[in-house]
Amino acid sequence: MSTIDSRDMIGPREALAYYDSQSIDLPRAVTPLEAWNLMMAQPQPVLRWAFRVRDAISAWFGVRKIGGFTGRRHTEVKVGDRLDFFLVEGVRPDALLLTARDRHLDVMTGLHTDGTRLTVTSSVIVHNLFGRAYMVPVGPAHRVIVRVMLRRLRRSLMEAG
Repeated sequence: MSTIDSRDMIGPREALAYYDSQSIDLPRAVTPLEAWNLMMAQPQPVLRWAFRVRDAISAWFGVRKIGGFTGRRHTEVKVGDRLDFFLVEGVRPDALLLTARDRHLDVMTGLHTDGTRLTVTSSVIVHNLFGRAYMVPVGPAHRVIVRVMLRRLRRSLMEAG
């Protein structure tokens, strides 16, 4: 059974500036990497636009551009690999843990599987005023984006049979 615990967050719960965990039941079991590949295969157009805006604004504050998701498929990953702008920090049969860190904030996103249930958990620690300001629009938007991605994944698996 997949359990989300302190190993699956960027820090202790009380230190987090943001935490979101969403689950969905899928028509068939998938691995965490398969879920990642399927969700990123066709990034939403609004995400491309959001990453362009993010990169343009963040550049004013010395934050490196991340460019968004490439849709590139991965057959396997190990700790230290990169999935787009994320660093793979943990790989278990039931979990894939990804991080992005800079001087403004640290992010961990985990994909967890338990049978046909997929859970995406994101946690953030902010380090300064820019990090806090960044999370004001990103936090609520992230919740919606993940919800839409999970629904799209379920629909695509249902259509594939």
